[in-house]
Amino acid sequence: MSRAEVLRGMPSLSLYRSEVTTTFRRWRTLALLGVLAAVPVLVGIAVRIETGRGGSGGRGGGGGGPAFIGQVAGNGLFLVFASLAATLPFFLPMAIGVIAGDAVAGEASSGTLRYLLVAPAGRTRLLLAKFTTTVLFAFAATLVVAASALAVGALLFPVGEVTLISGTTVSFGEGLLRALAIAGVVALSLTGLAALGLFVSTLTNSGIAAMATTVGLLITVQILDQFPQLSAVQPYLFPHYWLGFADLLRDPVYWDQILRNLGLQGLYVAVFGSAAWARFTSRDVTV
Repeated sequence: MSRAEVLRGMPSLSLYRSEVTTTFRRWRTLALLGVLAAVPVLVGIAVRIETGRGGSGGRGGGGGGPAFIGQVAGNGLFLVFASLAATLPFFLPMAIGVIAGDAVAGEASSGTLRYLLVAPAGRTRLLLAKFTTTVLFAFAATLVVAASALAVGALLFPVGEVTLISGTTVSFGEGLLRALAIAGVVALSLTGLAALGLFVSTLTNSGIAAMATTVGLLITVQILDQFPQLSAVQPYLFPHYWLGFADLLRDPVYWDQILRNLGLQGLYVAVFGSAAWARFTSRDVTV
């Protein structure tokens, strides 16, 4: 029995389980996670080599990626924050774009989508399963980066009490909790892109075209977010508040940009999720 025939007869929970299992068993997914896990290793080794040569690895600063990297040599836990800051602008969202872009278009290009869409009521359920799987991948990818960075940081650098960017010192346990919270915020920051990629995936029968378009849109929006002349529209671009997770390393926590970011991602999910649903439920599949 084909996968399409199995999925059509499945209850909702089994459909979700099948989608998640299928996605995470693909070599492409494992390769993406492997690349993401390697980034903290490379960052950690680079900082270790630099500090071993007498470089000034203890400098800190504000909430950006370079400031986090400056703290790594003093406390390996900062490698988690530095790695998330390093992967969030491109590597993490690119991986999400690949998974989201291929979600529907990949089924169409392989010829299985027409079998999955025989019952109109099943389209909404299938689309929700695809989006849920993409979001789960976002959380998995973020946790892979964080876990790899934590292991490498503990191996190469001392760990202990954490001095926050506001100057307050907290215990290592509280630092770990803040790191987990940051990983959760980073994953949620990618949900807007996941919805956008899913919408793009409903527009074409080519998985490669959908993935390329989603990644292309990501790069374009990232570039637009750098021009001061576009400051009026930049707060509405989905990556604009991504690095606001640094405010979780303040005492007290500054929630303003974090909440704006989550609200903006929710808006993108609502708009592009609705657009994907409208396109997918009315789609005439002929391939």
